[in-house]
Amino acid sequence: MWDRCITRGAVGSIVPNTYNQGNQIVQAPGYVILRNEMIHESRVIPLDGRPHLPHTIRTWMGDSRGHWEGYTLVVETTNFNGRVPIGNTPTSEDLRLVERFTLADANTLNYQVTIDDPKTWTKPWTMAFPLGRDPNYTLFEYACHEGNYYMYDALTGARADEKAAQR
Repeated sequence: MWDRCITRGAVGSIVPNTYNQGNQIVQAPGYVILRNEMIHESRVIPLDGRPHLPHTIRTWMGDSRGHWEGYTLVVETTNFNGRVPIGNTPTSEDLRLVERFTLADANTLNYQVTIDDPKTWTKPWTMAFPLGRDPNYTLFEYACHEGNYYMYDALTGARADEKAAQR
């Protein structure tokens, strides 16, 4: 999905690993918005206690609902379309994420996510890491388009060249 500029998924958009990894958290009355620089995705997360959307409505980034537990923002996300991997592992429509965002100090946000997908893993698992604030970082437009088949086509051509060279 990433090489076609569709999504990195809710987890892939937060996990630091490449370029354009900036994230921004915006608070508004009754909502938190998580903006990801890579693939220009945003999650608008209601904080008013409303229920999740019906299970018939499924999206790439899922349906997020948040609440506060003291100074920790807790975000539960369900209703994934079953087509977004976590790392290189495919997930199912039963994927459920529980994310926790806790400000540790003025420049550190502790991030924790518990991943639960009984069709993929035998039990829920959790990862956690700190996210650093960089006041000089600017989110840039990530110009991309869904029809980008470059990587697939380039690798297919390279494998064909390799086979031809072996003959």
